[in-house]
Amino acid sequence: MNPRAIILNAYVYAVLIFILLPILVILPMAFSETTYLTFPPEGMTLRWFEDFFGNSRWMAATWFSVKIAALTAITTAVIGTMATYALVRGAKAMGTLFQAFLIGPIVVPHIALAVALYLFFQNTGLSGTVFGYVAAHSIIAMPFTVFTVAAALSSVDPALEDAAMSCGANRFNAFRLVTLPIILPNVISGALFAFIISFDEPVIAFFLAGIRDKTLPRMMFDDIEQNLTPIIPAIAVMLTLLSIVVLLAAGLLKYVANRNAARVEQS
Repeated sequence: MNPRAIILNAYVYAVLIFILLPILVILPMAFSETTYLTFPPEGMTLRWFEDFFGNSRWMAATWFSVKIAALTAITTAVIGTMATYALVRGAKAMGTLFQAFLIGPIVVPHIALAVALYLFFQNTGLSGTVFGYVAAHSIIAMPFTVFTVAAALSSVDPALEDAAMSCGANRFNAFRLVTLPIILPNVISGALFAFIISFDEPVIAFFLAGIRDKTLPRMMFDDIEQNLTPIIPAIAVMLTLLSIVVLLAAGLLKYVANRNAARVEQS
Protein backbone atom coordinates (compact mmCIF):
# COMPACT_ATOMS: atom_id res chain seq x y z
CA MET A 1 0.00 0.00 0.00
CA ASN A 2 1.28 3.48 -0.83
CA PRO A 3 1.47 6.22 1.84
CA ARG A 4 -1.63 7.97 0.52
CA ALA A 5 -3.72 4.82 0.94
CA ILE A 6 -2.35 4.30 4.46
CA ILE A 7 -3.25 7.86 5.45
CA LEU A 8 -6.72 7.48 3.95
CA ASN A 9 -7.35 4.20 5.80
CA ALA A 10 -6.09 5.72 9.05
CA TYR A 11 -8.43 8.68 8.58
CA VAL A 12 -11.42 6.41 7.91
CA TYR A 13 -10.74 4.29 10.99
CA ALA A 14 -10.27 7.42 13.11
CA VAL A 15 -13.67 8.70 11.99
CA LEU A 16 -15.28 5.33 12.77
CA ILE A 17 -13.75 5.31 16.25
CA PHE A 18 -14.90 8.89 16.81
CA ILE A 19 -18.47 7.89 15.87
CA LEU A 20 -18.53 4.64 17.85
CA LEU A 21 -16.81 5.87 21.00
CA PRO A 22 -19.84 7.69 22.46
CA ILE A 23 -21.92 4.55 21.87
CA LEU A 24 -19.36 2.41 23.66
CA VAL A 25 -19.42 4.85 26.58
CA ILE A 26 -23.20 5.11 26.89
CA LEU A 27 -24.03 1.40 26.57
CA PRO A 28 -22.47 0.25 29.89
CA MET A 29 -24.44 2.95 31.72
CA ALA A 30 -27.65 1.05 30.94
CA PHE A 31 -26.59 -1.66 33.41
CA SER A 32 -25.50 0.61 36.28
CA GLU A 33 -27.04 0.06 39.71
CA THR A 34 -26.99 3.78 40.53
CA THR A 35 -30.03 5.99 39.93
CA TYR A 36 -27.93 8.54 38.06
CA LEU A 37 -25.63 8.38 35.06
CA THR A 38 -22.07 7.46 35.87
CA PHE A 39 -19.09 6.02 34.00
CA PRO A 40 -17.71 3.54 34.59
CA PRO A 41 -20.96 1.97 35.83
CA GLU A 42 -21.21 0.85 39.44
CA GLY A 43 -22.48 -2.71 39.56
CA MET A 44 -24.56 -4.57 36.99
CA THR A 45 -28.34 -4.75 36.89
CA LEU A 46 -31.24 -5.12 34.45
CA ARG A 47 -33.45 -2.88 36.56
CA TRP A 48 -33.69 -0.09 34.00
CA PHE A 49 -34.87 -2.43 31.26
CA GLU A 50 -37.53 -3.77 33.65
CA ASP A 51 -38.58 -0.22 34.54
CA PHE A 52 -38.92 0.61 30.85
CA PHE A 53 -41.13 -2.38 30.00
CA GLY A 54 -43.09 -1.99 33.22
CA ASN A 55 -43.91 1.69 32.72
CA SER A 56 -47.20 2.34 30.92
CA ARG A 57 -46.07 5.77 29.69
CA TRP A 58 -42.93 4.40 28.08
CA MET A 59 -44.86 1.53 26.51
CA ALA A 60 -47.52 3.88 25.14
CA ALA A 61 -44.83 6.06 23.55
CA THR A 62 -43.07 3.00 22.14
CA TRP A 63 -46.17 1.53 20.52
CA PHE A 64 -47.14 4.96 19.19
CA SER A 65 -43.71 5.23 17.57
CA VAL A 66 -44.03 1.72 16.15
CA LYS A 67 -47.41 2.60 14.63
CA ILE A 68 -46.10 5.83 13.11
CA ALA A 69 -42.96 4.13 11.79
CA ALA A 70 -44.91 1.22 10.27
CA LEU A 71 -47.33 3.55 8.49
CA THR A 72 -44.41 5.68 7.31
CA ALA A 73 -42.64 2.60 5.93
CA ILE A 74 -45.74 1.52 4.00
CA THR A 75 -46.39 5.04 2.71
CA THR A 76 -42.85 5.62 1.52
CA ALA A 77 -42.63 2.14 -0.02
CA VAL A 78 -45.73 2.73 -2.15
CA ILE A 79 -45.26 6.40 -3.03
CA GLY A 80 -41.48 6.11 -3.26
CA THR A 81 -41.69 3.19 -5.68
CA MET A 82 -44.14 5.05 -7.91
CA ALA A 83 -42.04 8.22 -7.76
CA THR A 84 -38.88 6.28 -8.59
CA TYR A 85 -40.58 4.56 -11.52
CA ALA A 86 -41.64 7.95 -12.86
CA LEU A 87 -38.12 9.29 -12.32
CA VAL A 88 -36.32 6.40 -14.02
CA ARG A 89 -38.83 5.53 -16.73
CA GLY A 90 -40.56 8.87 -17.15
CA ALA A 91 -39.85 12.02 -19.12
CA LYS A 92 -36.19 12.94 -19.05
CA ALA A 93 -36.84 16.66 -19.50
CA MET A 94 -38.33 17.03 -15.99
CA GLY A 95 -36.14 14.35 -14.42
CA THR A 96 -33.61 16.75 -12.90
CA LEU A 97 -36.29 18.96 -11.37
CA PHE A 98 -38.21 15.95 -10.07
CA GLN A 99 -35.04 14.50 -8.55
CA ALA A 100 -34.22 17.79 -6.84
CA PHE A 101 -37.73 17.87 -5.40
CA LEU A 102 -37.37 14.34 -4.02
CA ILE A 103 -33.98 14.86 -2.39
CA GLY A 104 -34.87 18.29 -1.01
CA PRO A 105 -35.59 17.01 2.54
CA ILE A 106 -31.97 15.81 2.80
CA VAL A 107 -30.61 19.25 1.95
CA VAL A 108 -32.98 21.27 4.14
CA PRO A 109 -32.02 21.22 7.86
CA HIS A 110 -34.50 19.21 9.95
CA ILE A 111 -35.03 22.09 12.35
CA ALA A 112 -36.12 24.38 9.49
CA LEU A 113 -38.36 21.66 8.07
CA ALA A 114 -39.82 21.00 11.53
CA VAL A 115 -40.69 24.67 12.07
CA ALA A 116 -42.29 24.90 8.63
CA LEU A 117 -44.35 21.75 9.22
CA TYR A 118 -45.35 22.96 12.66
CA LEU A 119 -46.68 26.25 11.31
CA PHE A 120 -48.48 24.51 8.46
CA PHE A 121 -49.98 21.75 10.63
CA GLN A 122 -51.11 24.26 13.26
CA ASN A 123 -53.24 26.02 10.62
CA THR A 124 -54.61 22.77 9.17
CA GLY A 125 -55.27 20.96 12.45
CA LEU A 126 -52.81 18.13 11.70
CA SER A 127 -50.39 18.85 14.55
CA GLY A 128 -50.26 15.95 16.99
CA THR A 129 -52.30 13.62 14.73
CA VAL A 130 -51.24 10.28 13.31
CA PHE A 131 -51.68 11.56 9.77
CA GLY A 132 -49.49 14.58 10.53
CA TYR A 133 -46.74 12.41 11.96
CA VAL A 134 -46.84 9.99 9.01
CA ALA A 135 -46.85 12.82 6.46
CA ALA A 136 -43.91 14.58 8.13
CA HIS A 137 -41.85 11.42 8.59
CA SER A 138 -42.60 10.29 5.05
CA ILE A 139 -41.14 13.54 3.75
CA ILE A 140 -37.78 12.99 5.44
CA ALA A 141 -37.68 9.23 4.74
CA MET A 142 -38.76 9.39 1.10
CA PRO A 143 -35.30 10.19 -0.37
CA PHE A 144 -33.76 7.07 1.19
CA THR A 145 -36.50 4.88 -0.25
CA VAL A 146 -36.19 6.52 -3.66
CA PHE A 147 -32.42 6.04 -3.79
CA THR A 148 -32.72 2.40 -2.71
CA VAL A 149 -35.39 1.56 -5.28
CA ALA A 150 -33.70 3.57 -8.03
CA ALA A 151 -30.52 1.54 -7.63
CA ALA A 152 -32.46 -1.61 -8.52
CA LEU A 153 -34.85 -0.15 -11.09
CA SER A 154 -32.08 1.43 -13.15
CA SER A 155 -30.52 -2.01 -13.64
CA VAL A 156 -33.75 -3.58 -14.94
CA ASP A 157 -33.96 -3.65 -18.72
CA PRO A 158 -37.11 -1.80 -19.93
CA ALA A 159 -37.31 -4.35 -22.75
CA LEU A 160 -38.67 -6.85 -20.22
CA GLU A 161 -41.78 -4.74 -19.71
CA ASP A 162 -42.05 -4.12 -23.45
CA ALA A 163 -42.02 -7.87 -24.02
CA ALA A 164 -44.77 -8.34 -21.45
CA MET A 165 -46.91 -5.62 -23.07
CA SER A 166 -46.36 -7.17 -26.48
CA CYS A 167 -47.93 -10.32 -25.04
CA GLY A 168 -51.09 -8.44 -24.01
CA ALA A 169 -50.29 -7.00 -20.58
CA ASN A 170 -50.96 -3.34 -19.86
CA ARG A 171 -48.32 -1.04 -18.34
CA PHE A 172 -49.42 -1.65 -14.73
CA ASN A 173 -49.54 -5.44 -15.06
CA ALA A 174 -46.17 -5.44 -16.82
CA PHE A 175 -44.68 -3.58 -13.89
CA ARG A 176 -46.48 -5.69 -11.28
CA LEU A 177 -45.67 -9.08 -12.81
CA VAL A 178 -42.21 -8.43 -14.29
CA THR A 179 -40.40 -5.48 -12.73
CA LEU A 180 -41.77 -5.46 -9.18
CA PRO A 181 -40.64 -9.02 -8.29
CA ILE A 182 -37.10 -8.08 -9.36
CA ILE A 183 -36.90 -4.86 -7.35
CA LEU A 184 -39.02 -6.08 -4.40
CA PRO A 185 -36.01 -6.70 -2.10
CA ASN A 186 -34.93 -3.09 -2.62
CA VAL A 187 -38.47 -1.85 -1.99
CA ILE A 188 -38.57 -3.73 1.32
CA SER A 189 -35.08 -2.48 2.16
CA GLY A 190 -36.20 1.11 1.53
CA ALA A 191 -39.23 0.53 3.74
CA LEU A 192 -36.96 -0.73 6.53
CA PHE A 193 -34.79 2.38 6.28
CA ALA A 194 -37.93 4.52 6.41
CA PHE A 195 -39.10 2.61 9.50
CA ILE A 196 -35.90 3.18 11.45
CA ILE A 197 -35.66 6.84 10.35
CA SER A 198 -39.22 7.48 11.54
CA PHE A 199 -38.84 5.50 14.76
CA ASP A 200 -35.67 7.35 15.76
CA GLU A 201 -36.63 10.88 14.59
CA PRO A 202 -36.50 13.44 17.46
CA VAL A 203 -36.55 16.94 15.91
CA ILE A 204 -39.84 16.92 14.00
CA ALA A 205 -41.48 14.84 16.75
CA PHE A 206 -40.54 17.55 19.24
CA PHE A 207 -42.54 20.16 17.28
CA LEU A 208 -45.49 17.97 16.31
CA ALA A 209 -46.06 16.17 19.62
CA GLY A 210 -49.44 16.63 21.23
CA ILE A 211 -50.28 16.62 24.91
CA ARG A 212 -51.18 12.93 25.05
CA ASP A 213 -49.58 11.09 22.12
CA LYS A 214 -45.80 11.35 22.13
CA THR A 215 -43.20 9.34 20.28
CA LEU A 216 -40.40 7.53 22.08
CA PRO A 217 -37.68 10.10 21.17
CA ARG A 218 -39.89 12.92 22.50
CA MET A 219 -40.45 10.98 25.74
CA MET A 220 -36.70 10.53 26.04
CA PHE A 221 -36.17 14.30 25.80
CA ASP A 222 -38.81 14.85 28.50
CA ASP A 223 -37.11 12.31 30.79
CA ILE A 224 -33.69 13.93 30.23
CA GLU A 225 -35.08 17.30 31.32
CA GLN A 226 -36.80 15.91 34.42
CA ASN A 227 -34.97 12.80 35.67
CA LEU A 228 -31.94 11.73 33.60
CA THR A 229 -31.90 8.19 34.95
CA PRO A 230 -30.07 5.20 33.35
CA ILE A 231 -33.34 4.28 31.66
CA ILE A 232 -32.19 6.56 28.80
CA PRO A 233 -29.04 4.49 28.12
CA ALA A 234 -31.20 1.36 28.38
CA ILE A 235 -33.42 2.67 25.60
CA ALA A 236 -30.29 3.62 23.64
CA VAL A 237 -29.13 -0.01 23.86
CA MET A 238 -32.42 -1.26 22.42
CA LEU A 239 -32.44 1.37 19.67
CA THR A 240 -28.88 0.40 18.74
CA LEU A 241 -29.87 -3.26 18.53
CA LEU A 242 -32.87 -2.32 16.39
CA SER A 243 -30.65 -0.36 14.02
CA ILE A 244 -28.24 -3.30 13.74
CA VAL A 245 -31.11 -5.67 12.93
CA VAL A 246 -32.42 -3.31 10.24
CA LEU A 247 -28.96 -2.96 8.69
CA LEU A 248 -28.46 -6.73 8.65
CA ALA A 249 -31.90 -7.19 7.07
CA ALA A 250 -31.12 -4.52 4.47
CA GLY A 251 -27.81 -6.23 3.69
CA LEU A 252 -29.56 -9.57 3.27
CA LEU A 253 -32.14 -8.00 0.98
CA LYS A 254 -29.36 -6.40 -1.06
CA TYR A 255 -27.76 -9.83 -1.47
CA VAL A 256 -31.09 -11.27 -2.64
CA ALA A 257 -31.57 -8.35 -5.04
CA ASN A 258 -28.11 -8.90 -6.55
CA ARG A 259 -28.87 -12.59 -7.05
CA ASN A 260 -32.17 -11.75 -8.75
CA ALA A 261 -30.42 -9.27 -11.03
CA ALA A 262 -27.77 -11.86 -11.90
CA ARG A 263 -30.44 -14.42 -12.76
CA VAL A 264 -32.23 -11.93 -15.00
CA GLU A 265 -29.00 -11.12 -16.85
CA GLN A 266 -28.25 -14.81 -17.34
CA SER A 267 -31.73 -15.48 -18.69
